[in-house]
Amino acid sequence: MIPRITENVLRKIPCPPRSFRGRPRSLHRQATTLLTIPPSSDDAELVSLFDQPQNGRQSQPLSVSGIFRHPELSTPAAFDALAESTLVRAQLLTERILRANQSRCELFKVVKNLDRLSDLLCGVIDLAELLRNAHPDPRWVQCANNSYEKLCEYMNVLNTHVLRTVLHDPEVVRSLSQEAFQTALIFWRDFEKSAIKLPPEQRERFVSLSSEILTLGHEFVTQASAPRPPAVIEPSELDGLKDEGMGARLRRQAWSTQKSLLVYPGSHQAYMIVTSAPNESPRQKLYMAAHASSQRQIECLERLLHARAELARLVGWDSYAGMTLNDKMAKTPENVRQFLDTFLDQTAIHARSALHTLRLRKQSHLHTRTLPIIQAWDRSFYCPPEPPEPPVPLPPLSLGRVFMGLSRLFKHLYGISLRPAEVASGEVWHSDVHKLEVVDEDSGVIGWVYADLFARNGKSCGAAHYTVRCSRRTDDDDESGDLTVEGSEDFLAPSQSFEAIKRHKLRGMRGEYQLPLVVLLCEFTRPTIARGPTFLEWHEVQTLFHEMGHAMHSMIGRTEYHNVAGTRCATDFVELPSILMEYFLNSPKVLSLFEADGSSISSQTGNHHEDPCTFIDTHGTILLSVLDQMYHSPAVLEPGFDSTAALANLCNTRGLIPHAAGTSFQTQFGHLYGYGATYYSYLFDRAIASRVWRKVFSAEPLNRELGEKYKAEILRYGGGKDPWQMLGALLDAPRLQVGDEEAMREVGRWRVEDGPVSERH
Repeated sequence: MIPRITENVLRKIPCPPRSFRGRPRSLHRQATTLLTIPPSSDDAELVSLFDQPQNGRQSQPLSVSGIFRHPELSTPAAFDALAESTLVRAQLLTERILRANQSRCELFKVVKNLDRLSDLLCGVIDLAELLRNAHPDPRWVQCANNSYEKLCEYMNVLNTHVLRTVLHDPEVVRSLSQEAFQTALIFWRDFEKSAIKLPPEQRERFVSLSSEILTLGHEFVTQASAPRPPAVIEPSELDGLKDEGMGARLRRQAWSTQKSLLVYPGSHQAYMIVTSAPNESPRQKLYMAAHASSQRQIECLERLLHARAELARLVGWDSYAGMTLNDKMAKTPENVRQFLDTFLDQTAIHARSALHTLRLRKQSHLHTRTLPIIQAWDRSFYCPPEPPEPPVPLPPLSLGRVFMGLSRLFKHLYGISLRPAEVASGEVWHSDVHKLEVVDEDSGVIGWVYADLFARNGKSCGAAHYTVRCSRRTDDDDESGDLTVEGSEDFLAPSQSFEAIKRHKLRGMRGEYQLPLVVLLCEFTRPTIARGPTFLEWHEVQTLFHEMGHAMHSMIGRTEYHNVAGTRCATDFVELPSILMEYFLNSPKVLSLFEADGSSISSQTGNHHEDPCTFIDTHGTILLSVLDQMYHSPAVLEPGFDSTAALANLCNTRGLIPHAAGTSFQTQFGHLYGYGATYYSYLFDRAIASRVWRKVFSAEPLNRELGEKYKAEILRYGGGKDPWQMLGALLDAPRLQVGDEEAMREVGRWRVEDGPVSERH
């Protein structure tokens, strides 16, 4: 989808070695069985690759290539040349599409050519997005930034009325497959959002507003993560600090100097104080400092919201939310409200019970006659956050054993496994990066995962899944019909070579396909010969499973059209496969796959401890989703709109904890930019994933027949089918397939179980 490309581009103690002791067992594809497939030699290689860095790396020292084996991508200058070549080819393909009205034959090729154009641009834009976040060489980063901006600028002015002719031609529409028609609809909706119907003057205003939104959005996100000023803490305020480590050092420092301490929000000292200081005063000070905003920060957000609302009005919508939700599962702001209201009601009962527990703890601590009010700075003291833990006791989990478990899980469910692959010189951007082939037992290699998992300077923070290349069919591209310019052959060669290397044939499938390629970025500790393997905390295991859920969606969603492949689907559906992967970690049977002979784990009974205070956090996340809808409603254009007053009113009327006067958290709500009007999506998909887990997988999480059903009904379509149709078929719930207000309310009734609502994306 050409106008939406930017949206898509915008997420110890060593364990003693254990031998593989599993005996051969058989598992027929459609058979329901409780037998476990033993580890393969490839699984053993995965453990070696990630846990023994000095031995596990396979390489081809005499083979020299470029990034992802593109020979032409061996230098930053070559990347610049690729971008220039791609831009010219895109312009020529655009001109072919614009001339389609002159030939009936060409009208039948418009959808395919639009998809080719989208893929042509995305192939370089998505690669640039990866390199500017992962490459350690600043020259590569600069070239990636330049190429990204250049191609996005061209993409943002693309529009064509030819698609209207196609969609109003019955004969052409009848010739389209379901997937092709869905692709065409997505293109058309995006073109409508891009002011295709506006006269020139209003079109110029649209472009101006779009540029303003990009500028304000960048400023807002930068300010949202900027450090807040320190809180001034007096020595006497630290009396009774429960923490005996850093707390004791802080107390000694305070009393020896008899000077006020400057404590910065977000620091280790601040965390220790808000969770351990019996005195309410320093906790309150730190909360107020952490949630303070300058007038400039507030104005930046409100200008961003106003510009979005004005842009939506310009293209015929009453609100930015209405415009954004039109092609999502929710469809309308009213439907989102139905979901959030129902979900809030379902959660409020448990959240109020947890809040009552906190009030009792505060009453006991303060020795008051009546139950005191829980303030925002009380939550972490009276209910300190608990780190996530596995449902059963586990030995330390090395990175290699977790990858072995992932590969074995995919083998059980889909007949797909992970296999270490050789890396040519120059193929990756850092020696930490490992390459894995994704192997289907019938089709062979169906894609690649490049794992860049260790923290280093200059690398972007957090975990993310980058779709560098999507699936699509290529043998019917009809490149011979593309326009050419005399004497441009050498100039177009870099782009043509870049495209040609992507094409592959799959066993048992007709035609030629571009195979998916994804990159996983994480921040784990690097293994060393001295320290041994990298052992993961439980939250890191959850993160890896989540991101690999996205990766499998990219691999299995092998569609004929790039624009609906894998994770290129509705924002409020794309997190379902990744969140569902987290639920598999609740099963001892799945956890047993981390061991060669995991019988001691699989026989254990799960004893999942649910922190009641997570319901308070879930309730707060729902309120933020409501706030997101308010900020993208028509109210933003009303005179005197005040984002802080809107937040305060929401907290004081529908929240559990009163708003703290003088604070303005909204300027730190960074998701308002990347997930504007769609912040509800993560809650929505977690509710769906919880339902799918309970109804489909929880009793038999390694059942191949169930895995094949999930693959056939959900994963293989990517965004090429209505998500409500897919979900209704998987859950055998025809009523859901309507996708109306009642369907949204029904999802709101599904309780989110087995853990808190986190913010992995």
